[in-house]
Amino acid sequence: MLGFFSFTEVTDPSAHEAYNAWHQLDHLPEQFTIDGIEFGCRWVRSPRCREAESATSGLLDAFHYMTLYLLRDETVVPEFFALARRLHAEDRFFAARRALLSGPFPVVGRWAAPRVAVSPEAVPYRPAHGVHVVVGPALDAGRLVDQHGVAGTWQFSDAEHGRTITVSFVDGDLWQAAAALGTGGGEAPEWAGPLERVDAFRWDWFATLTPQ
Repeated sequence: MLGFFSFTEVTDPSAHEAYNAWHQLDHLPEQFTIDGIEFGCRWVRSPRCREAESATSGLLDAFHYMTLYLLRDETVVPEFFALARRLHAEDRFFAARRALLSGPFPVVGRWAAPRVAVSPEAVPYRPAHGVHVVVGPALDAGRLVDQHGVAGTWQFSDAEHGRTITVSFVDGDLWQAAAALGTGGGEAPEWAGPLERVDAFRWDWFATLTPQ
């Protein structure tokens, strides 16, 4: 299984509502027409998340949203990109955005907290308040599920570029979990912090930051 990530910056500060409407009502649903897309979700790096993050870097300092698709295997990737090209051709892509980090990352580890009933493979499908993410060198992710509020953790790694993305799914208090998880014990991450879930039609995190 692969995780296809996109860490996305919305380049027009006034366009967050339009971006969220496009992604949630058009773009994300269309992905599920592809056989082999097992999961898709998006989270927001809200102003409160920024205040709670543990590390950032030049590469990811500007991102606002993280999207994760779970692809059954590498044979799904060509169709995934083909759909993107078709949507571009149909003028169904959002212009005021750029992906700061994106691409497929193989799944290299899955863990569930002892307190949850489901298997590690089922963790992403459980309801959660958000995720805690660490981007950077590999870390000992299995121990993260011992932290209060963490339902489970998945780890993805791009061996070619030496980058690992560790995603902990938080069904408890997101802010307490973020404080406890920090950088995950890893060395010099490129980014580490919490991301809030994106609820349908609730897209006002950045409204007070937009110039009037």
